[in-house]
Amino acid sequence: MNNVPAELRYTSEHEWVALEDGIATIGITDHAQSELGDITFIELPEEEQTFAAGDEMANIESVKAASPVYTPVSGDVVEVNGELDEEPGAINSDPYGAGWICRIECSNPSEFDGLMSAADYEAFLEESEE
Repeated sequence: MNNVPAELRYTSEHEWVALEDGIATIGITDHAQSELGDITFIELPEEEQTFAAGDEMANIESVKAASPVYTPVSGDVVEVNGELDEEPGAINSDPYGAGWICRIECSNPSEFDGLMSAADYEAFLEESEE
């Protein structure tokens, strides 16, 4: 089965979110990185950029395709993972750790509660594979 950490929340576009003290760390799921294949480049958002939930915030290019990344929560970018400029493959090797994309200060933390739990996301994956 897929590697789906229980403490995170998920979107139907295969982003994950960890929320701590009003700061959301966002990345793409293990499922998403395996579908994309070897990631060769990521266009990161800018610090201090403001997004609404559902906005395109980054773009990932792989050997197979280019794919947008959408922010699951609204707010201002407070940190980007600059390590991905040099090592975009960290998203493939460690999507829930070193492969995080950015951190956003949530302007509406209740949006986090509307995202899928790990169990909901696993069920979503199973349904989409049928």
